[in-house]
Amino acid sequence: MALLGLLVLSLFHVSLVGSHTSSQHASSPPQPAGEQSPEGSDNLSFPWSRLRLPRYIIPLHYDLHLHPNLTSLSFTGSVQIQIDVQNNTNWVVLHSKGLKISKATILDQNLTHLSDKVLPVLHHPSHEQIGIFSPRVLSSGRKYFLCIEFGAELAKGFYGFYKSTYRTSTGETRTLASTHFEPTSARMAFPCFDEPSFKANFTVRIKRNPELISLSNMPIVKTVEAGDGLLEDQFDVSVKMSTYLVAFVVCDFKSVTATTSSGVQVSIYASPEKWQQTSYALEVAVKMLDFYDEYFNIHYPLPKQDLIAIPDFESGAMENWGLTTYRETSLLYDPLKSSISDKLWITMVIGHELAHQWFGNLVTMEWWNDIWLNEGFARYMEYISVEATYPDLKVEEYLLHTCFAAVGSDSLNSSRPISSPAENPTQIKQMFDTASYDKGACVLHMLRHFLTDDVFQRGIVRYLRKYSYKNALNQDLWDSLANTCSEEDFISGKHCYSSSQASKNAYLFAGEHLDLTAMMNTWILQKGVPLVTVTRKGPHLLLRQDRFLRTVLPSDPLWSSLQKGFLWHIPLTYKTDASNTIHRHLMTTQTDSIHIGEEVSWVKVNTDMTGYYVVHYEDGGWDKMTKLLRQNHTALSYKDRTQLIHNAFQLVTAGHLSLDKGLDLIGYLQLETHNVPLLQGLGSLQAFYHMIEKRNEIDVTRKLRMHILRFFRAVIDQQTWSDGGSVSERRLRSELLSLACHLDDPPCLERARQSFKHWLQSKGTLNLPTDVAKTVFSVGAQEDRGWASLLHTYNISSSAAQKSKILFALTCSRDANKLHRLLELGLEGKVIRSQDLSSLIFMVARNPQGHRLAWNFVKKNWDTLVQRFQLGSSCISSIIIGTTGHFSSPEELAEVQLFFESIKEQASQLRATQVALDNVQKNVRWFQRNLETLRNWLNQQM
Repeated sequence: MALLGLLVLSLFHVSLVGSHTSSQHASSPPQPAGEQSPEGSDNLSFPWSRLRLPRYIIPLHYDLHLHPNLTSLSFTGSVQIQIDVQNNTNWVVLHSKGLKISKATILDQNLTHLSDKVLPVLHHPSHEQIGIFSPRVLSSGRKYFLCIEFGAELAKGFYGFYKSTYRTSTGETRTLASTHFEPTSARMAFPCFDEPSFKANFTVRIKRNPELISLSNMPIVKTVEAGDGLLEDQFDVSVKMSTYLVAFVVCDFKSVTATTSSGVQVSIYASPEKWQQTSYALEVAVKMLDFYDEYFNIHYPLPKQDLIAIPDFESGAMENWGLTTYRETSLLYDPLKSSISDKLWITMVIGHELAHQWFGNLVTMEWWNDIWLNEGFARYMEYISVEATYPDLKVEEYLLHTCFAAVGSDSLNSSRPISSPAENPTQIKQMFDTASYDKGACVLHMLRHFLTDDVFQRGIVRYLRKYSYKNALNQDLWDSLANTCSEEDFISGKHCYSSSQASKNAYLFAGEHLDLTAMMNTWILQKGVPLVTVTRKGPHLLLRQDRFLRTVLPSDPLWSSLQKGFLWHIPLTYKTDASNTIHRHLMTTQTDSIHIGEEVSWVKVNTDMTGYYVVHYEDGGWDKMTKLLRQNHTALSYKDRTQLIHNAFQLVTAGHLSLDKGLDLIGYLQLETHNVPLLQGLGSLQAFYHMIEKRNEIDVTRKLRMHILRFFRAVIDQQTWSDGGSVSERRLRSELLSLACHLDDPPCLERARQSFKHWLQSKGTLNLPTDVAKTVFSVGAQEDRGWASLLHTYNISSSAAQKSKILFALTCSRDANKLHRLLELGLEGKVIRSQDLSSLIFMVARNPQGHRLAWNFVKKNWDTLVQRFQLGSSCISSIIIGTTGHFSSPEELAEVQLFFESIKEQASQLRATQVALDNVQKNVRWFQRNLETLRNWLNQQM
């Protein structure tokens, strides 16, 4: 699943982090739990007390019939589940949520009823389970058929089998029905064993009106008349898969189709009037499937892959096997209105979802605590696949920011290990966060560079082959990467490639055997990010590792307790001025030293930031880096320069480095010609400015604005208001001009107003250069007429990309009444869809005139928001963190604490509340430590 980027590839990163809960493993037959179901029969008590299902009944095959009625907005269905009973029992316990069960029966292998009575069905709503009682014992070693008839309303919201709508250009509203099951919502569409390890085959049949189409994971085998003017589509039997990957859609969409080199049919579906925006996605999907076929050395196992743009969709996309579902902004590309960032986003999301067809679908994590095995890999494969298939997009420039986002969340005390316990649905939903996606990807990036590309690729191919159609644990991945092959594996030739590889069970590194499991457990099972402090002493480099925290100083009483027990096996890399060699060293102790020689004048640690750690240069080390950048910045790669800027300002926030040292470091940027370090330095100053402009610090705000504009004057003036240039140049243009206009730069404002005037005069028919359209709209939105025209265009536009730019612009208004109106429209969900409400709140909160407004809106409408998005969802987390992210006073901290106390029962279940408090505490400390330093530094620059 691709999480939705609130502002795609922006410099602001929101992170969610983890919790610790106890894990229960259900392995024995159920015993009476003493809980009487309200729907109980004959004094039966619900037979199972645990959240996870018992393991003594295994589903083998589902035969699922569904009839969604898009007029009554309801559906009826029946499911026949072939089960394998492994212990004698009278009970079958499985998942069901919100379904009305009308009938349940059990048949033996000969399809004979075990009872002539309808079987009692007991409900356990808090565990989302039902128990079906069989008067005759189900015998161990035998197979049975469990038959259930059910019905429900199409869900409101974004989970289960839910309703979506779109509006045609003539104003007609049309309805479709679509699914989103990950992680625990298949149970909302049909009774099932809704856990990832219960893999089974699925046969799906769907009744529909003739004017509609239906889609599912597999191709349609045949369509038959079903009476009452309806047709029934019968889909082929699926491969063995988890319930969360099952999908079906009933709609009136159109498609474009092409075929991969291996014969897989790829189709892109969209609403009829957006059909012409599907061609780029089709090109990408075909290229990506061909790439993955070769890279994984395993053919995509299904005959088709459909990609469909759903008008109402909470996340970015979902990897249902053979039928991936997307937000419109994640799939539809309009050459006239989509920017280069939109294009990159679509390419990466498709790369992500198609990587899941192997990582997640073919091989699935055993349980949700290891969702990173799916999401970390898919996030990392975005970069590998796009770099291979679309090198002109320069995707490698963005990987740094993925790792910066991970460090940002991981350096708060509220962070969690990549692999963390999660049991109930709320806890499980929260696993889809920065730790699983971004940190998971960055740890894999570090491992790939440590093991080499070839060894890494061979290892993951071995992992995918060995665990195809099965479930895997972390250890299975480490064994596959370390070439641990059994004699049986080697003889079969299935998982091992050569006798030399088969005999290896560890790598030789720096003269010692490497225990890959021990090394990787320090990154996967332990939260936090290491801080490597480097000190030069003659010919030696002295090293110390600590846990890097941005909320606690070494002088704080809590410091030692928060450091206790933290130790990583860090694959260090470093480069010196003495040669072009990248040196390697595995640091496994708290302190260490490396001999580098007397003749070395500078050392840069963590070459190209392939390692997941922050570096601090003590004893004048930062002064040396500042001097190097000013005298010969090209001695370091652009990635190294970008990482130095990032690390310096992280260390400023953490109190390890003074702010003026960080500001001095980026003084060289007037010499910088590469856009990535330029954007990193700009982003650091921009982050300070966005915080300070929300405080009553008028003088500092004014002087910082003047400094940024003066410092970047030359590069701002070089920008053209067009779409020309490389991807990197276009991204810089977009970011720079957006900031310049936000800082009220007169030339920028004049040009934007002129462009907006021409757009207004054309009645919206003029296509603005896509890279500056958002900036032009944002300036135009400051006037009443412009704001009203933009809202009208937003309402009628058929381009998701354009709507996204306009919505951002509308939230830039400095009129609080207009911002309040937007929030109300988002809550209403008609003009502004509910799917966009969380990002709308976030964007209003970024506005100095809106950040209090957004926070008060969240407090007032909290219950409605939770009902709409579900408690553990990424939307709720981003709302909490986004609205509090720029609070920076003790009074605001107290206010946030007070609100969380008022919703204590819900807040206690959310990691995002602790993240929000950590963020505000970090901001409070930043102001206490750095405001006067910044004031003095700016005065010196005047």
